[in-house]
Amino acid sequence: MKQGLSLRVSQHLALTPQLQQSIRLLQLSTLELAQEVEQMLDDNPFLEQNADELPQEEFGIRHADAPAVQDDHEHDRAAVEAEPTAQADDEPPSWDGDGSTELVPDDGEWGGDAPARKTSNNEDSDVDATDLARGGESLQDWLHRQTLSLRLGEEDRAALRFLIESLNDDGYLEESLESLAAGLAPDDIEQQEELVHRFTVALRLLQNLEPTGIGARNLTECLCLQLHALQAEAPNDPVIATALSVCKQPVDLLARRDVKRLAQLCGESDSLVKSAISAITRLEPKPGRRFVNVERNIVVPDVIVTKAGNGASMRLRVQLNPDVMPRLRVHDVYAGALKSHKGEGHQALQQRLQEARWFIKNIQQRFDTILRVSTAIVERQRNFFVHGELAMRPLVLREIADELGLHESTISRVTTAKYMATPFGTFELKYFFGSALGTETGGNASSTAVRALIKQFVAAENTKKPLSDSQISDMLKEQGIECARRTVAKYREALRIAPANLRKAL
Repeated sequence: MKQGLSLRVSQHLALTPQLQQSIRLLQLSTLELAQEVEQMLDDNPFLEQNADELPQEEFGIRHADAPAVQDDHEHDRAAVEAEPTAQADDEPPSWDGDGSTELVPDDGEWGGDAPARKTSNNEDSDVDATDLARGGESLQDWLHRQTLSLRLGEEDRAALRFLIESLNDDGYLEESLESLAAGLAPDDIEQQEELVHRFTVALRLLQNLEPTGIGARNLTECLCLQLHALQAEAPNDPVIATALSVCKQPVDLLARRDVKRLAQLCGESDSLVKSAISAITRLEPKPGRRFVNVERNIVVPDVIVTKAGNGASMRLRVQLNPDVMPRLRVHDVYAGALKSHKGEGHQALQQRLQEARWFIKNIQQRFDTILRVSTAIVERQRNFFVHGELAMRPLVLREIADELGLHESTISRVTTAKYMATPFGTFELKYFFGSALGTETGGNASSTAVRALIKQFVAAENTKKPLSDSQISDMLKEQGIECARRTVAKYREALRIAPANLRKAL
């Protein structure tokens, strides 16, 4: 075995802690970034929020309690005092990472300004009165409040309360009465039988409470409870009686709207079964749904695209949303004290100071990258901002990456969970990317535009003869877009559009 020395030259990429933090911050959403900033503020003493307050609106604050009627001199003085503040609001943010880019569109102009919202107090409100009365009340609280008017013994009241607390968010009782009793008395058979009896009585009381259909064990029972309530108001209605008969048949027949089979099983005419199915579709399959306190995640845009100017001088202005940018700075007092102190622990504190500076720099770099990518997207998707989603062009991550000199993975991180506010709504940055479909002219059409076209076709179809996937595919071919039937079905499912047999009106 012979030993020897050799020299080899190689390159490798070392991910420094600063680079790792930069990559991690880039892929965070706005909410996650805010949580990261709060965590860093708690951990690093050299980092603090910039507490500089924005200038107050002179008129709004100082004259909040002033009478509404003013003489001309007071009105003019208030206007003069408010003017500097209005001018200051038009100035761009002062931090280095913010900015805006104005783009001159070459494909046309945007449509006219959106009409002003009517705020007349005399207009009819569409707000549900029951929702206002409920005021965020949970389903259990609503049911418990109804039970206060019932004259029950302690044991029956406790059984009813237990069933109410056992309901799921949709208002269904998923567990059987036997399993509930076995959970309370696992080793006592006699007590289980007593509990089942109590629960049976309590379940009847529960199913008589509002909303109708509450306490059902399955969908069929939920629909039947609502139909029985309607039948009590109209006992001689044949449609409701037929609807009850339809609900007793296999549910898959109702889901498929198999009118002929249901008519045979129920012994009724096709027209009566169709009316019964229409009545069933108006029922609420999830009685507790309106009580669910769904946490609505309000989308805060990272980038705002607005119109600047009119006519030939109109530009698209792409700017960062100042509300999502954290205002951070290094604590001057602590940094100055560390500079004059060279004692024990100086090296560790110096490292924390450098960590704070890196964090601020990486956040600024994050927003700068988002702005660059958003500007490039707006440049390439000008037609969208002029004509809407039907004019979206194909776009892939590599195009933006090559233009900006970045890696595709970086563009992917930037466009994930980042949102852009446009005159057509707020969209995730990934929305502007789409694969290409071939056309008869040899060009390409964006998959986003094709989905919008499918949605348009379905919205204009005859509900008595809805369009099949094959028909939609043929209509796209008439538009010059080559789109197979299976591709149409995939896009239709992505748009949450039901198949033709379920869209058909009875």
